[in-house]
Amino acid sequence: MYYAIFGTDKPNSLALRKQVRPAHIERIGELVSQGRLLTAGPHPANDQRDPGDAGFTGSLIIAEFDSQLEAERWAEQDPYWTEGVFDSVVVKPYKQGLPE
Repeated sequence: MYYAIFGTDKPNSLALRKQVRPAHIERIGELVSQGRLLTAGPHPANDQRDPGDAGFTGSLIIAEFDSQLEAERWAEQDPYWTEGVFDSVVVKPYKQGLPE
C-alpha cells in the first residue's frame, strides 16, 4: 500500500535543508531504485517554482510500504528528520484514485 509522508519544516531551516538535501535525495533514490516511489517533492513557501529565500514549508513523499509502521520507521530515519529540518512528520495511508 502507498503511504503519504508529510514533513513540516522548522521555521528558518532553509540553510540546514540545503545542507542535508544530498543525503535526503540519496535516501529517496533507494525508493526509486526499488520501484516504490509514486512521487516526492517540497512545498514552496510561496507560489514560485523557485521560492528563493522564502524557502520551503515542508515536503511530501508518497511511496509503497508493507505497513503503516514500516512507513513511519522509514520516515523516522529520513535525514530531514534526523538532522532537524522537519519540525513534525505525519504518515497516512494513501489510495491513488486518479489517474487510474
